[in-house]
Amino acid sequence: MKNQLLFTTVICLLFNFSQAQQSDFESDSIFLDKLFKTSLTNGKSYEWLSYMTNKIGSRLSGSLGAERAVEWGKNTLQGLKLDKVWLQDVMVPKWVRGTSEFAYIDSGGGTTNVVPIAALGGSVSTPPDGIKARVVEVQNFEELEKIGKDSIQGKIVFYNRPMKPDVIETFSAYSGAVNQRTQGAAEAAKYGAVGVIVRSMTHSLSDVPHTGTMSYGALALNKRIPAAAISTNGAELLSAMCKLNPKILFYFKQNSKNLGDVLSYNVIGEIKGSQFPNEIIVVGGHLDSWDLGDGAHDDGAGIVQSIEVLRLFKMLGYKPKRTIRAVLFMNEENGLRGGKKYAEVAKQKDENHIFGLESDAGGFTPRGFSFAATDSQFKRISAWKPLFTPYLADSFTKGGGGADIGPLKTDKNVLAGLRPDSQRYFDIHHTASDVIGAVNKRELELGAAAMASLIYLIDQYGIN
Repeated sequence: MKNQLLFTTVICLLFNFSQAQQSDFESDSIFLDKLFKTSLTNGKSYEWLSYMTNKIGSRLSGSLGAERAVEWGKNTLQGLKLDKVWLQDVMVPKWVRGTSEFAYIDSGGGTTNVVPIAALGGSVSTPPDGIKARVVEVQNFEELEKIGKDSIQGKIVFYNRPMKPDVIETFSAYSGAVNQRTQGAAEAAKYGAVGVIVRSMTHSLSDVPHTGTMSYGALALNKRIPAAAISTNGAELLSAMCKLNPKILFYFKQNSKNLGDVLSYNVIGEIKGSQFPNEIIVVGGHLDSWDLGDGAHDDGAGIVQSIEVLRLFKMLGYKPKRTIRAVLFMNEENGLRGGKKYAEVAKQKDENHIFGLESDAGGFTPRGFSFAATDSQFKRISAWKPLFTPYLADSFTKGGGGADIGPLKTDKNVLAGLRPDSQRYFDIHHTASDVIGAVNKRELELGAAAMASLIYLIDQYGIN
């Protein structure tokens, strides 16, 4: 009799647990549906992005645009009537492009072909009259070493390694090519090169050059050489002409310069947790952008989506259990100073950041998320995939979260990144084409809703 009673009790408990789990799934499904419908029918993300791009424009660290964006971000967060909004001091580099760059290929006999270039962020200028020299084309740093100083000294090194076309995940293709941009000048200078031209980081063939950050490392100031990106069509032409006539000359002129560090800010707004206020969830993107376009996809989209997460919760009357912060990071593009400063202050205050979500992969259709998590944490989070299936955003993979939240990583917390469809992202990344006309309103709103959905689930159930 006792055994039968025990058996009946266990069955009832299991049944009740199963019912509770089913009820939670149904309740979560209903709330996610509200998040998506509200974002799509009454969203603010596209309106905010329109203001950022059309009224403020580019927001390179240290610029007037960045300063105005900080003020806009603070006012926008305050308008949501959050529990707290504040600015966090951060010193950032100030680099300016100067007057427009100019370049041409000189094949002799008075024949020249003008090609589009853009100075790389952080590069020094050319001499006032520009640089004109023969070209050494290479694919990688190993080729530099093989060619040697005698064949490179006094010449312009032309890095022409394309992003691999057969790599489906375009961020992986980008990672496989970008070191020639970030380190190319420092490496070429070791062999006596007078300048560097780098193939733009994109799969597409176009006349639009892609800028981006570069570093000289510990190279002395008087050893630094100017570096610029050339459009992919320009790179194809230069390569073909070098093969036909190795003695052709390349001329380029740019007026970029570094002006030292200036004061800027991370912009932070939070809703205080009702049950676990000391457990902090961060959602964010970077407020700065490159100077060629308006930074609509990179990373205006991530900024407005992050603010929209808090607005959706407020609009739907959701009171989070844990503290949720939106952080608009400054200086991701050419220094990561904002992300580092935020993590530094968090450590000083002994804050417990259990989860961070970053949107910095464009405002395209959301496909899912990548997670920096333990196997057990990832297994737990993966159980939520069916909730995202109706929205076609259920691709959950292990991987990184994002550059700005990266410094927050510990062996206990989880970091995640929104993963939109990436096939078109590098067509406009770091170019003058990164304007609001390249952003689809519906895709942007879907991304904001997907982010809010994941934040909601983390808030409800934690990470362990």
